[in-house]
Formats: sequence, C-alpha cells, structure tokens
Amino acid sequence: MLIDSHVNLHAHQFDEDRDAVIDRARAAGVGLMVEISDKLSTFEATHALAMAHDDIWCTVGAHPHEAKDHADMTAENLVTLSKRPRVVGIGECGLDFHYDLSPRDLQAEVFRRHIDAARQTGLPLVVHTREADDVMAEILSEEQARGPFKFLMHCYTSGPELSVLAAELGGWFSVSGIATFKAAEDVRQVIRAMPADRIIVETDSPYLAPIPHRGRRNEPAYVGHVLTKLGEIRGWSPEEADRRTTDAFFALFDAIPDPRRSSDHV
Repeated sequence: MLIDSHVNLHAHQFDEDRDAVIDRARAAGVGLMVEISDKLSTFEATHALAMAHDDIWCTVGAHPHEAKDHADMTAENLVTLSKRPRVVGIGECGLDFHYDLSPRDLQAEVFRRHIDAARQTGLPLVVHTREADDVMAEILSEEQARGPFKFLMHCYTSGPELSVLAAELGGWFSVSGIATFKAAEDVRQVIRAMPADRIIVETDSPYLAPIPHRGRRNEPAYVGHVLTKLGEIRGWSPEEADRRTTDAFFALFDAIPDPRRSSDHV
C-alpha cells in the first residue's frame, strides 16, 4: 500500500490542476496521503482537502518559518483545531536555522507549544529540523523527560548524532526524494542506521522531486520512487519495504484506521 506521509496539496503550485494531481496519485497506487498544515491561516484549505477525500487526512500546525506570525498561538489553539474530524497529527513544526525566517528563540518557543499539544492529544508530532541539531536534541530530550509524546522526524537530512538520539527517544523517521539524489550519500548512510520498524516515506510535494523527476514539481504519484530507493538502501525487497513502511505508518498515525485490518472503516 503506497502511502505519502507528507504532502502540501494546498500549495499554490497545485492551484491549476489539484484534482488531476490527486487522480494521478491514485492511478500510481497511492492509497493514502497526509496533507500537512504549514500555518494556521491556510489550515481551512488543508482541512477542506481532508474532508473532501476519503484517502486524505491532515495535520494542524505552523512551520518554523511561520513562527513569527504565530507568537500568540497556544497549545490550546492547536488542541481545539485537532478535534476536528480527519485531523491526525500536530505540525509541521520545529526549527529551521538555515533560512532563519523567524527568530530562533521564537521558533523554539512555538515548537514547544506544538509538543505540548501533541502530548495533550496523543497525536504524532511532525518535526522539521534543518541546521539546528544541537538545539533540536536539547528540546526533544527536555520535553520527552517532561512527558512522553510521539514524533516523526520528517524528511530527515540532519546528522547521525541527532538521528541516534531521536531513535533512542522513540522517534519515527520519514525518507524523501533527497535519498535518490546522487550527492546525498551522507543521508543514505543515516537511513541505513534508522530503526527498521520506524521508517516511512514521503514526497513533501511540491518540493524535492525524486530522480527521475528532480528539478520539476513533485507530486504524490512519485512516492513509489522513494520507496524503491529506501528498499535499495536498506536491502529490503519491494514487498518488504512496502510492508515495513506501511506497518510503521499506521503505528505512528494511529488515529487513521488501517484498511488492511478492517473493511468497514469510515
């Protein structure tokens, strides 16, 4: 069962052909997609996509780039929105010290509010981290000690030290099209050491199109290329890669009924 755990279908890049993109994903065998919230101002569009399609679910949260516009957002705001139907995760949230589009201390503060919401709801936290390994490690360690929460290191491209720590703290990891890039051997090396039962795949559409589509707009239909590459990296057969990532996905996003176990889910 092909699953794209991270899509941004509300993005303007899909305004001209959003329905066709969704149709192409289904035609490629994608059975489920998670539409990711990047800021509360677009959450209505994100949520509407999930409500309109049986195979799309969504999250609620604010990307670290947007932290500057969410200084007043509380964990309670997120908890309230998470109670809507088909909301299955908190985020995308975290730290991005590469672009620094929001002040670093505010990024950390807003990130901790997301963690609080994940802890209160039991929903998994979708974590973005870039060039912030030390601070990310500190926050994850402190917050897990304060009280457990489930989390996913999405599109993981950070260093092996943070990967080891996140795994020790019980984190999941998602692999993206970056794993197919020729120059990404460091990323592949980290993927080889990830816990085998906590790896899932994503496209991060419309960004990071995998080879052979690199340089073009990414689509959920391409997630199979990521799964194939993950299998190669880990030495898994296509069937094993499919089964392992599907099992890991439903263990993480456990608010989504697993259609393999029930034929009468809603």
